[in-house]
Amino acid sequence: MNNHDETEEKRERLRQAELKNNPTGSLNDAINRGSNGNLTGGMGWKGTGILIVVLIVGYVLYKLFFN
Repeated sequence: MNNHDETEEKRERLRQAELKNNPTGSLNDAINRGSNGNLTGGMGWKGTGILIVVLIVGYVLYKLFFN
């Protein structure tokens, strides 16, 4: 089990070093991930449902207050 812990620590150190050397890399990854044209991206069905409910409630509130 000790070997597994060392591997995890080494992996985390390498990840931290990569983030330090390339700080815009994660931003670039996020932009590329979001540019696939899918509105909900990587959300599951629950997240998509919550997004739809929030949009509907927001529309109803908009119509109530601004009409």
